[in-house]
Amino acid sequence: MTALLKKKIVQPAAFALMAAVLSALPVHAQDRAQHLPTVTLGAGFHNIKAEVALTEQQHEIGLMHRTSMGPNEGMIFIFDRPGQQCFWMKNTLIPLAVAFVADDGTIVNLDEMKPETLNPHCSAKPVRFVLEMNTGWFSKRGLKPGLKLTGQPFETAPAK
Repeated sequence: MTALLKKKIVQPAAFALMAAVLSALPVHAQDRAQHLPTVTLGAGFHNIKAEVALTEQQHEIGLMHRTSMGPNEGMIFIFDRPGQQCFWMKNTLIPLAVAFVADDGTIVNLDEMKPETLNPHCSAKPVRFVLEMNTGWFSKRGLKPGLKLTGQPFETAPAK
């Protein structure tokens, strides 16, 4: 084979092999904030603009690397099935409040999370939804477990 012919055959094969190897490597959280599509939720008289995290990678990145968030903005994590959901604050720079939410939108339990810690904050029972807001958001509005959040994710939740 001529050198030119070898180059035309070997380079595409090497590229294909490299692409296959790279696609098989595990995907790790990125080192910058993600921005996802939003949904409007209701909490009593308050509206929330929540980014929607649906995939495992979106869940893993969450609100990492953010330096601020609007006063009525947050992120809702939606899981395929109810389970005990536990969250921590690795690479999360802002303090957050977390609500663990049942399929019908009822807040099961609330917690406050400090930035850049690995302390687990877990749901008191299996849930499919977790809503993160700025620290103190729920307490400043007098919102407690038992309150029902409203909005599209809770209207389409599967029956138990």
